[in-house]
Amino acid sequence: MNLNRRTALSAFGATSLAALLSACSTGSSSDKKGSGSGESSSDSQYPVTIKHAFGETKIEKRPTRVATVSWVNADVVLALGVVPVGMAEDSFGQNSNKSLPWKDEALKKLGAEIGTDKAPVQYSEADGINFDAIAKVTPDLIIGTYSGMSKEDYQKLSKIAPTLAYPELAYGTSWEDSLTTIGKALGKNAEAEKLLKEKKEKLEQVAKDHPEFKGKSFVFATLEPGKTDGITAYSSTDNRPRFMESIGLKQAPVIAEAEKKQKASFSVPFSAENASKLDADVLVSWVADAKAADAIKKDKLLSQIPAVKKGAAVFDSDNTNTIALSAISVLSIDYAIEKWVPKIADALKASK
Repeated sequence: MNLNRRTALSAFGATSLAALLSACSTGSSSDKKGSGSGESSSDSQYPVTIKHAFGETKIEKRPTRVATVSWVNADVVLALGVVPVGMAEDSFGQNSNKSLPWKDEALKKLGAEIGTDKAPVQYSEADGINFDAIAKVTPDLIIGTYSGMSKEDYQKLSKIAPTLAYPELAYGTSWEDSLTTIGKALGKNAEAEKLLKEKKEKLEQVAKDHPEFKGKSFVFATLEPGKTDGITAYSSTDNRPRFMESIGLKQAPVIAEAEKKQKASFSVPFSAENASKLDADVLVSWVADAKAADAIKKDKLLSQIPAVKKGAAVFDSDNTNTIALSAISVLSIDYAIEKWVPKIADALKASK
């Protein structure tokens, strides 16, 4: 599968969304702050071998110069207290730093704010993986655990440094697997397990705080008014439905059935003529702006989606909110909870 960063924008919406669109040494938090050392960061764990879609990668010793591609990977590296020597610019929902708020916060904590001499080199992925820029930062490990790299991309990157690809499905790696895999690669197993436990407990707490979520069905989709094939619903291999399920909701049966009829993919296409069959207690969708949401509500076919019809739909046009959930990471989970949970709770009130 040959997916680059621009192609992957389909993961955040349909084709209309696609149209929107001297290195420093890597060090752990213990290297910078004098804390967090211990066996989990020692060289005693090496070598380690990590399997992925294109085979396996052997890491002989603890990496000291890490570069990342795509979304999520830099988030995880930073969450584990490591400043990458190079990382991709954020090109969706980004701020003036070509970054995201949770990433900026992590960089600040590690004393590597963008614009300072300790910051990672940032490179554009507008035209796909930036091999030249990655080579220039001379990494000893390249991380693309959450990415859409092709086998050819992987082979090119592997000539620069040992490279980690996604486990099975392009852009299908869960935030949990990204965290534990990258933790293993960086010799940060204990730190990764601690973060995993903390964030899962937080999601469980959201479910406890919102008992009205339990068992309620959802459809997470992108809708395009005026198109016969204007519905892209996200499957259980996508991180948006995974998030919804982690806080107590369940995938609508109509989506679950559709998944069985196709090969593994993060989305399921639906004809607008079948909009009325997308029965769920709540629908969640990215939209370009308020006008787009109004167009959906007025569309002859899309307006027949049960949740839209009864006002139980969440239409969000904030791109930072969208990326926090669409490419959810251990760093963006708190932001996603803050921005999405209240909207989902309000929409469910309308479904009663």
